[in-house]
Amino acid sequence: MTQQFTGDTWRAISQQFQMLGENLATAFRTAWEDERNRQQLREVQAGLENIAKQLGQVIDEAVTSPEGQRVRQEVERAAHSAHAAGKQAWQDARPQVAAALRQVIAELEKMASRMEEQRSGGDEEQGG
Repeated sequence: MTQQFTGDTWRAISQQFQMLGENLATAFRTAWEDERNRQQLREVQAGLENIAKQLGQVIDEAVTSPEGQRVRQEVERAAHSAHAAGKQAWQDARPQVAAALRQVIAELEKMASRMEEQRSGGDEEQGG
């Protein structure tokens, strides 16, 4: 039977690995200062690289498994649906956006005209 993990469980696992990595890095830095420890640390490093490689293989296998493929297809379908919905929403909103932009342009033109009139009126008062 396969155990189901929640998002919180995966986050907790990820945080534990991060803390493990930080603790190992600190221990390695401290131990690296002693020449006698360097060879042993190289062996530990090789072991850790092997663990990382094995984890990578397990993840790759999970991704390429039938269940992983199904999840990937569902994610792709969801992304495609979201893209299509966004595109349709833009098509639906385009006339309203265009009308709003035309309104903004008209208001800006009115404002510019008023500013020009005020400037022209101010010039006449100063000159006249």
